[in-house]
Amino acid sequence: MFTCEAADTSSEPQSNAAKSMKILAAEDNPISQSVLRSMLTKWGYEVIATGDGNEAWHILQSKDAPRIAILDWMMPGRDGVELCRNLRASGIEPYTYILLVTARTDSKDLVEAMDAGADDYLKKPFSALELRARLRAGQRIIELQEQLLIAREALRMRATHDGLTGLLNRSAIMETLRAELERSAREPKALSILMLDLDRFKQINDTYGHLAGDAILREASARMKATVRSYDSVGRYGGEEFLLVLPGCNSVGALALSERIRQCIAATRVPIGEQEITVTCSIGCASQSAEIPCDADSLLRLADRALYDAKNNGRNRVEPAGAVLLNL
Repeated sequence: MFTCEAADTSSEPQSNAAKSMKILAAEDNPISQSVLRSMLTKWGYEVIATGDGNEAWHILQSKDAPRIAILDWMMPGRDGVELCRNLRASGIEPYTYILLVTARTDSKDLVEAMDAGADDYLKKPFSALELRARLRAGQRIIELQEQLLIAREALRMRATHDGLTGLLNRSAIMETLRAELERSAREPKALSILMLDLDRFKQINDTYGHLAGDAILREASARMKATVRSYDSVGRYGGEEFLLVLPGCNSVGALALSERIRQCIAATRVPIGEQEITVTCSIGCASQSAEIPCDADSLLRLADRALYDAKNNGRNRVEPAGAVLLNL
């Protein structure tokens, strides 16, 4: 058990980080667990307590798991060191800061704990002030890790998404297409793609300016995203041309979705300053059947040819790729 001479800290201000942070207290001694829970609650933490290592492991794997874990070395089920190893081997994110507590005093035990993945080590008996200092250090590490995750996500977004429209960029949508083609070949399932081009876009830029063109691209992108299914992917292929990847969608479904997108883009005029502009699009559809797989380049050529037909046949229309070419 730990000493309690510094446990009465209720008069100290509670940090916002402590108030909003969950903490796992895994201690199999009922008296120690009760005292630990009381202190942590007084400091503003949301405490989840257990005396069993297997239950602690289940809690750490759960959604919205505690970001800090105080683990007793000796527990039924799994001990604290085993829990450390399991958690680090799993690669679960976001990071969990682990404070391992034990009555062991041998320096080789400290080495074993740190090698297992513990962030800090506290020997029993320990004071409340000592525990609180270690937890504050843990909070700082958690906050730094959160900043790193935010920065990493921002870098990932910049690398995979188009800055103007927020859609996947060309590299990312092509990678999505290749991945979906591989998956459709394994399962197997149908797959369709749409090549969409905004009609007379150069004329819009020349007449109203590039800022108006940018507004049109953003609005058209938003309408596409609002029309497709949640598991479809939409990317900016280049300029005013877009590529849509529709997993599990056959030629009939692709044509129906294409028509909904065409109508959605053309239905509402887009405000540009004091004016409103009608925007239309042309769409080429290409599909592969579940029985006959197709590579990305071949499918793109078919969709591009269908888009060319849509342009030649008057624009503001949907054209399917030739049934003979697709063997549908």
